[in-house]
Amino acid sequence: MKLFVLFGLLWWLLGNPILAIIVILVILYFLERRFIGLSPSLLRPFRRRSAIAKQRRQIQLNPHDVSAKSELARLYLEGKRYRDARDILLGIESQMEHSAEYWSDLGLSELGAGRLQEGERALLKALDISPRVKYGIPYLRLGEAYAESNPQKAADYLGEFRSIHSSSCEAYYRLGLVCERMGRKEEAKEAFRECRTIYRTLPKYMRRKERSWMLRSRLKG
Repeated sequence: MKLFVLFGLLWWLLGNPILAIIVILVILYFLERRFIGLSPSLLRPFRRRSAIAKQRRQIQLNPHDVSAKSELARLYLEGKRYRDARDILLGIESQMEHSAEYWSDLGLSELGAGRLQEGERALLKALDISPRVKYGIPYLRLGEAYAESNPQKAADYLGEFRSIHSSSCEAYYRLGLVCERMGRKEEAKEAFRECRTIYRTLPKYMRRKERSWMLRSRLKG
């Protein structure tokens, strides 16, 4: 009812029903992003493109800027440009060989480029340097990578991931997705249930960040 009232008011103010509908959709989108977060961010790709251009300019000014190259590789990973990220990372290996973050990013880029064994070696090296690097994400990615070809290995990696992420809604939601891919429906349901249980125990200030994962798990459940 409120939407109809708002639509009528906007139609009267703008003099065009199409514009009124567009304004309402924009308002609903921002409200959803603010309080729920299921819809994708329309601004993130533009921000990423701007950040990539910034890092490229910095590298042109200083070709030896390892920090800028690491950030550029991270941005490529975020945009699923795995081969570009891998090319950047391989060029700074000698300077970053003791960094768990570096080996984790390289491993993720290798997996994304379809190089499973190379990706596993890099991710295991990252975990050897720091078992909790990136909050255990390497374990999850390895579990995803082996979900179909080697279910037992995938289960072992996911078990390690679960031990690190004991209170993360996102972790249990993603764990449920991998269990689904492996055909382990009961384990997937349990992971989605655990996601919702964890959400109920979180303090209010943390719930906004985790709400979208809880809602996704509820849809799955």
